[in-house]
Amino acid sequence: MNWGALFLMFLIPGLFSFMYGCDEGILDVPPYGQTTTEDFWRNSDDAEAAVNAIYEPLGNHDLWGHRINTLMGIPEDDQYRAGDHGVHSDIENFTYDSSHPYFESTWRRMYEIINRSNDIIINVPNINMDQGLKNRILGEAYFMRGFTYWYLSKLFGGMPLILEQNVIDNDFNKPRATLEQTQSQIESDLIQAADLLPLTHSGNSVGRPNKGSAWAYLTKLYMFQERFQDAISSGNQVISGPYPLAPVFDQNFKIETQYNPEILFTVAGAQGWSAPAHRIYSSPRPWGGWDFHAPLPNLLEEYEDDDPRQGYSIMRPGDVYDLGGDRGETVYSADLSPTTGYHFQKFSQWRSAGGLDGDSNIPLMRSAEAYLYVAEAKIRLGQNGDTELNAVRQRSGLAPVTNATMQHIIHERRVELAGENKRHFDLMRWDKANIVDIVAIYGEDRGPFDPTRNFVRPKHYYYAIPQNQIDISGGVLEQNPGH
Repeated sequence: MNWGALFLMFLIPGLFSFMYGCDEGILDVPPYGQTTTEDFWRNSDDAEAAVNAIYEPLGNHDLWGHRINTLMGIPEDDQYRAGDHGVHSDIENFTYDSSHPYFESTWRRMYEIINRSNDIIINVPNINMDQGLKNRILGEAYFMRGFTYWYLSKLFGGMPLILEQNVIDNDFNKPRATLEQTQSQIESDLIQAADLLPLTHSGNSVGRPNKGSAWAYLTKLYMFQERFQDAISSGNQVISGPYPLAPVFDQNFKIETQYNPEILFTVAGAQGWSAPAHRIYSSPRPWGGWDFHAPLPNLLEEYEDDDPRQGYSIMRPGDVYDLGGDRGETVYSADLSPTTGYHFQKFSQWRSAGGLDGDSNIPLMRSAEAYLYVAEAKIRLGQNGDTELNAVRQRSGLAPVTNATMQHIIHERRVELAGENKRHFDLMRWDKANIVDIVAIYGEDRGPFDPTRNFVRPKHYYYAIPQNQIDISGGVLEQNPGH
C-alpha cells in the first residue's frame, strides 16, 4: 500500500469552526459537535490522525491539484497556458491584480496546512505515547509548516507568521513579517524537522517526509538566500544519504516506481480517493485530459539530440502510449494539442482498463535537484561543480561536462525539471543575481504561443497580496510594492 492511500480527509478539532459528522463504520468518529480539542488529543491514534490530515490540502484543486501549478508554471517560458481558463492569461502576461481568485484560494489553503501543523506542535508533546512515533509526528508537523511558509514566501514574499503562541493567544491578525524573518522561520522549522524525522520510512509510511526532505528544502532555501556554503553542506547530506538517483529518469514518474528513494517529497494520488487533477489538466483532451500547460517548441530545442529526458517528459508526434481498454497502444500526433503540438508526459498514465490513472503522484522534490543545487553553489563560489552536475547527466547516458559554468546549470535544470514548475523562480533568482535578464527573456517574441510579455522589476518578483485578505485584516496586511 502506498502513502496516498493513507490520506485521511477529515478535519482536526481546534483548527476550524466546524466539524463533519460521519456514518458509523466509515471513519468511526463521533458525530458533529461531540469531539472537542479537549477530548481529541488523547493518544497516539489521535496524533497520527492529526498528522495524516496535514497532507489532505496538497492535492486540492486550489494547490497542486491545479491552481498553484498555474501560479508557479504558467509564467515561465517553457509552457503555454493553453486550456480554457481566462484567468490564466493574466498570470501568463503579468497583467493580474490583487483580486485574482488564485491568490486568495492558495493563501487560504496554505494556512489550513499551517493551522493543522500548529495544532500538532501544541498538543502532541502532552500525549503519553511512544517517543519515536511522537518525534516522527512532530517532525512532520515542523516540516509541513516550514514547507508551506516556503511556498508562500516564494509567491508573496514576507508572510504573517502564525506560530504556536499566536494560536494559544488567539492572535491571528498579524502584520506581514519581512522576507528575511519569514525565511528565518522556515529555516528553523526545517532544521527542527531534520532533527526529529527518520532517515527513511518503510511499509505504509513510505512517502512521508524524512530527513532528506528537510535537508533538500533547506538547500533550496539557502540557494535563494545565496548562502552557498550552507547549501553545499545541506545538499551533501542528501547526496551522501540513502537517497540515490533512480537508475532511470522516468522511474520518478511511473506509478510502479514513483516512491523510489530519489523522491524526497511528493503529492500523492490514489485512484478514487485523493487523486490530484493535474494529470487531467496536462493531458490531451481526446485521451481524457483538458489540454492545459502545453510545452513550447523552445523547450524541446533546449534538449541535446541524444537526451532521453525529452521523450520521458514531453509527448511528441510519433510517440506511442498505451491508453488501456479498447484503445490500447495509440500514436500521439500534433493535432491532439490545439496549441503548441505537444503535451507534458510526466504526469499522464493510463489504467489497463482505460482512463487516466489517479494513482499518479506529483513529485515536488527529488534528489536530482539537490545535486544540481550543490553544483551551482560550488560554481558560484568559484569551485568545481562537475561531479554533481555529471551525476545527473550520466544517469541519462549523456557525456560528462568539464569545468561546468552557470550556463550548464541553467541548461541542466531546465531539461531535468521540465514541467515541474521550477524555471520561473529560477529565472527570477538568477535575474536578481544579474546572471540572466528575465525582462529580455520574457520580452522575446517566439511565436503565437510565446509572444512578448512585459515583466516589471521588482513588481513581478512577487504576486499581489490577495485584496480579500487585506480587507479581512482591516488593513493590517500591507500590499506588495507596485501592486
